[in-house]
Amino acid sequence: MDIQNLLYSKNGLSTKTLAKRMLCFEEGERIPTVTELNNEIHLARGTVQNAIKLLQKSGAVTLEAHGQSGTILKKKDVRKLLEIAGISHILGVMPLPYSKRYEGLATGLVADLENRYDIPVSLAFMRGSKNRMSMVLCDRYDFAIVSRYAAEQMIEAGMDIEIVKSFGPYSYLSQYILAFHDPDVKEVVDGMKIGVDQSSVDQKKMTEIACVGKNVRFVNVEYTQILQKVMSGEIDAAVWNMDEIQEKLYDMNYLGLSIDDDKDTEAVIVVNRARREMVAIIDDLIHTNTVRRNQQLVMEGKLIPSY
Repeated sequence: MDIQNLLYSKNGLSTKTLAKRMLCFEEGERIPTVTELNNEIHLARGTVQNAIKLLQKSGAVTLEAHGQSGTILKKKDVRKLLEIAGISHILGVMPLPYSKRYEGLATGLVADLENRYDIPVSLAFMRGSKNRMSMVLCDRYDFAIVSRYAAEQMIEAGMDIEIVKSFGPYSYLSQYILAFHDPDVKEVVDGMKIGVDQSSVDQKKMTEIACVGKNVRFVNVEYTQILQKVMSGEIDAAVWNMDEIQEKLYDMNYLGLSIDDDKDTEAVIVVNRARREMVAIIDDLIHTNTVRRNQQLVMEGKLIPSY
């Protein structure tokens, strides 16, 4: 059956919905019954049955009945399911690539996402982990790169996202530092103006840790402007990524910061939990070892960044 005709048929929308659901199952796995699918995706029983028939007729899935054991997904054509589901492009969002570590992460992701299904995958860049996760929730992006710490904080706060992939410690950054304008200062003292980016879960939390018990004034500053404002003296201190300090050889006075479990250094991929098909697709397409290997090569200067 021609897929375009299928999509424009009376049952096209329900078939599209069911195709997304089928992407979540592995070959050999039991799929939900018609009644379970009816309750799950809120379509009439007859509509679900017709959609299943259309998916089988198009060759997108091959099902096998096993009596009381249910129906098994014997075979699935992911390329066809993606086409029927209307998934023709995947768009991710990650931090601005101002360090070799981020450039390496972007390079590794783009290389790994050149996939056997020929789905174009591209990356956008946005400051602020909270901003990136919010854009995933409203489906502006299919996935976002944030730190494990930021992801877990937002999940705990009720944000309906899910961690799909993790790249391990030091894949996000090496360490946060507290940079001072005054070259002789060794710690935060009362009366200081401290820069903070409210859209960055990590930077905001690290700032709170660094300033605990101190009477300071927090100044809202966009993350990309923080270092310049510290160096100019417009603010007295701010939390920043040590990678950029080291790579650009800034001669600055700074103090190392860390969260005991290193969750702030670990990059993860998050998706909208409601988009179960995207959870399955990202899990299938991205291989953490490949991404980390390319990231390391970029950081060592053995691979030219390409993203």
